[in-house]
Amino acid sequence: MVGNDGDLAPEPTFRAHYHLLSIVSDAHNFAGIDCKSLLAYAYISSKTAADHTWFRWFFLEPMVYFILVQSYAMPIHAACVAKNGRGILLSGASGAGKSTLAFACARAGWTFISDDATSLLMDSEDRIAIGKPHQARVRDDAPRLFPELEGYCTRARPNGKLSIEVLLQDFPQIRTALHCRIDRIVFVDRGPGRPGFERVPSEEMAAAILDDMPSYGPEVRARHEKTMSRLLDVPAYRLRYERLEDALVLLEELQNM
Repeated sequence: MVGNDGDLAPEPTFRAHYHLLSIVSDAHNFAGIDCKSLLAYAYISSKTAADHTWFRWFFLEPMVYFILVQSYAMPIHAACVAKNGRGILLSGASGAGKSTLAFACARAGWTFISDDATSLLMDSEDRIAIGKPHQARVRDDAPRLFPELEGYCTRARPNGKLSIEVLLQDFPQIRTALHCRIDRIVFVDRGPGRPGFERVPSEEMAAAILDDMPSYGPEVRARHEKTMSRLLDVPAYRLRYERLEDALVLLEELQNM
């Protein structure tokens, strides 16, 4: 519900109690989610509703994601690209270069699935990953690497990080897809040194991805662990590189192994 009273919502506080979640900014901007009944509601001011980015970031997307994560999808902090129907998850810490590498792959002929937020279907035995292929967010210095992004505006996201948001429909040469099957998992390790890759034990891979996720309670955690167990047979690698050109060559090699 949108009301006429109230200002633009300040950054909200998230609180959880068993299956109930609240998102509260002030008396005119708040939301609630019942994770058992999969119902949610929100009361916001017209000024908050008018700021689409702010409303999407702090209210709409958390409400949708918290409902989906209970029964349908497991969100992971990873980019995703595919070639010839075979998907690669690009995992790594914030700032590791996942989004930049995913965009570089898309320019080089790979299919773009997601930049840094991918979801795994929880009830699928086929290791299906779902992405957000309609847009890509890259670092504010991306035009130095991708000249076609020159002129795009750098904006501060609601979390304070500077980025450039690119609508991929503006680049018809880039192929996109909503989902793919995961056949490789790569931990991105960008920095100086000799480029290369090495195998990572499956248990280490699963633990790193699970530890990078927020807590949704023991029941949901158990379902996520079961979902991750389906990836234990997927080869996992640590990719070391400094130049994007080297990373693309190494990914091609991994894809063809």
